[in-house]
Amino acid sequence: MRTSTFFTAALTLLSASAFAAPDTALTIYNQNFAVVRQTVPLDLKVGINHVTVSDLTYHLEPDSVVLRDPSGKRLLQVREQNYRADPISQDLLLSLYEGKTIDFQVTRGEQTTLVPGKIVRSGYVPHRDAYSTFGPAYQMSQQAYGNEQPIIQVAGKLQFTLPGVPLFPSLSDDSILQPTLDWQVITDKAGPVAAELAYVTGGMTWKAAYNVVSPEVGSTLDLTGWVTMDNESGRAFSNARIKLMAGDVSKVQDNPNNLYQSVGRLYAAKSYDSSPAVTEKAFDDYHLYSLANPTTLRDREVKQVEFTRAANVPSKVIYVYDGVQIDANQYNGYDYNNIRNTPQYGTQSNTKVFTVREFVNSTANGLGIPLPKGRMRFYRRDTDGQLEFIGENDIDHTPKDETVRVYTGNAFDLTGDRKQTNYKLDQQNSFIDESFAISVRNHKTVPAEIRVVEHLYRGPNWAISAKTAAFLKTDAHTLEFRATLAPNEERTINYTVHYTW
Repeated sequence: MRTSTFFTAALTLLSASAFAAPDTALTIYNQNFAVVRQTVPLDLKVGINHVTVSDLTYHLEPDSVVLRDPSGKRLLQVREQNYRADPISQDLLLSLYEGKTIDFQVTRGEQTTLVPGKIVRSGYVPHRDAYSTFGPAYQMSQQAYGNEQPIIQVAGKLQFTLPGVPLFPSLSDDSILQPTLDWQVITDKAGPVAAELAYVTGGMTWKAAYNVVSPEVGSTLDLTGWVTMDNESGRAFSNARIKLMAGDVSKVQDNPNNLYQSVGRLYAAKSYDSSPAVTEKAFDDYHLYSLANPTTLRDREVKQVEFTRAANVPSKVIYVYDGVQIDANQYNGYDYNNIRNTPQYGTQSNTKVFTVREFVNSTANGLGIPLPKGRMRFYRRDTDGQLEFIGENDIDHTPKDETVRVYTGNAFDLTGDRKQTNYKLDQQNSFIDESFAISVRNHKTVPAEIRVVEHLYRGPNWAISAKTAAFLKTDAHTLEFRATLAPNEERTINYTVHYTW
């Protein structure tokens, strides 16, 4: 039976006015960008109008801007657009006065004096809070990090700190207090219009995280899924409708190596609601998750909302011994001919046995919702009731009814080794005979099944000419032997493979 209880305590509490229809909507992608849609009230005359719009993000992509009349009743054409994302701040004003002398207010005890100082270097670096997370696309005007320190000349000497509080003249008419779009808008009808402004912005992302708890004994799972939203855009979004797009949407990235570092938290459930906090639907070739209620996402805030919960999910613990260990650096560029003529290729042995958790994402198992990619953390309850962390890994987007397999670590009490026992190369008759002995050991106090995986890497044409155990052929180059071991039992599997070319 599917459990559909959703955690709501993490949602921002909204005032009564919050339940009016919000005029801002966000669709956040798990690829470090978002689409913002907001209502812009305009009062226009026929022809060309000068319009400025603020309350924007620092990382707006100017060429993504769309302005339209959502009713479709009038033309709104942006003939010219300027985007400014350097609002006035102390650091920016210092940069505007580089090379000039201003007064600095210095307070010592109860005495305040004015000290003149020449700004040799301001130390101003543009907004960069999201650089490390969201890439260099926002470093268009970034100075070198070494230029962060200001240099002020006071009484003929240089110092790398401000001598006091800088005092500036009044702001110029060209100054802005927040990121601003400056437009020349052409319309064919006069009067007010509630226009829709849409744009793509960086500095925002989301990621799924899963906390999975097993009981003291057994392999059933209690699973809780969270969505974690991170806003580093430079703007707060109040009372916004928020959707989360999951899937591999094609988006050109300036730096494909950027990785979002997830923030995961384990919350204690305090209050529950029978309605879901997040709903899901298929959208084009992706999946769209919508927060049920408008919410507020502040700048530099990480917000988490539970989106799925299931109890008593059947699962398996699988032990895998993949004994081959190949140094990719040593054998880089090897083809089949090189591999055939290198007897020691693939003979180094890994001794670890992998632990893998497996379950089916099905309705019958209490799940059945497409699971967006994210980190899955596993816990097991100890006899004293305390949760102990037992491993984690990332999962990819997993559709409904697909199997989730997660490597969580290496089994302490299971070991293995793999040895090449024979290698015969006959170049004249174009064949190789190669034999291996794989030993696995169970030091547990309970039985354990170990899946022994072997990779046939010497060539595409092969046949098993001798074996001491049955095997499964899992793909064109992979075998799997299965050995169920009693406590403290050791078993050795021998086989010979015959390659031809």
